[in-house]
Formats: sequence, C-alpha cells, structure tokens
Amino acid sequence: MSLKKLIDTLPGYADDIRYNLISLKDDTSVTDQQKYGLFFVSALASGNSKVIQNILDEVSPHLSENALTACKASHALMSMNNVYYRFLGLVENQAYRNLPAGLKMDVLADPGVNKGDFELWCLAVSTINACVDCINAHEKELINHQISFKQIQTAVKIASVIKACSAILQKDGLN
Repeated sequence: MSLKKLIDTLPGYADDIRYNLISLKDDTSVTDQQKYGLFFVSALASGNSKVIQNILDEVSPHLSENALTACKASHALMSMNNVYYRFLGLVENQAYRNLPAGLKMDVLADPGVNKGDFELWCLAVSTINACVDCINAHEKELINHQISFKQIQTAVKIASVIKACSAILQKDGLN
C-alpha cells in the first residue's frame, strides 16, 4: 500500500503522473519480477528517499532477496558506468574510446537473476541517467535475450513515471 501513499502524495497538477503510475502497476507486458524490479531500480536512480522507501515497501513482498540485491547491483553498476560512458559520448577526443575502461563489472556476467531482467533494470537506470551509449548497449542485449519492444518500452515508461514522481516531490518539498 505504499504505492498508494505515494500516489496520494502527488499534487493535483500531477494527475497524469498519478494515472500513469496506477496503470503501470497493473501492466502485464512484463513479468512481476521485471515490473517490481523496474519500479525499485527507477526509484533508486531517482534519488528521492521518500520515493525509494515507498517503492521498496511496495515491491519487497514481490521480489526475492536475490532480485532485490540484483536491483541494487544494477543501480550501483549503472551509476558508475553511466558517468564513464556518458563522458565517452560527450568528449570530442575519440582517443578515450580506444582505451580499456578498466572498471570491474563482474556482476554483468552473473547478476543472480535472469539476465534479461537484469538488463532491463540496467536500461531503466541508464535511461534516467541519460547515458546514450549504455541505453543502446542494454537495448541490444535485451533484443538478444528476446525481450520485446513492448517490454522495453514498458521499462522506459516505468523509469520515466518514477523519475517524474521524484522530481515533483522534490520540487514541492515533499521528499
């Protein structure tokens, strides 16, 4: 019921966000693990403590400890990678692209959950963090794992709505 609390906290001018939040909670285009993981990683990436706590309260009964840990790992990894790869995309000197990243990313090989689910969560975080290189890399991996365009779109929609909730609550001092 914490999602209800979050929905009730949104001001009147955010009725569209409220509607989208309710609609996405009931979305069936992704599995429950994917959906609840998407809500959680998007909340983590939003950085708003009230959104994170309300979403965590909502998703905890639906996600295993492995899935919760994998969500946290995807957020942590993308928080690092999105900065590094966004730099590569923004810097004019392309010489940096020829250097090895040298960043440990072992969790990508064995995230402890279905690889497609983990990639979907990485895509959501990368979308919130606006890392084009990471978005493209994870979208390609998702296609390789037979994740549909509709499922990918749902991941991005969840990320966008959770990020909007965070921005609204932050702006209105309701965090």
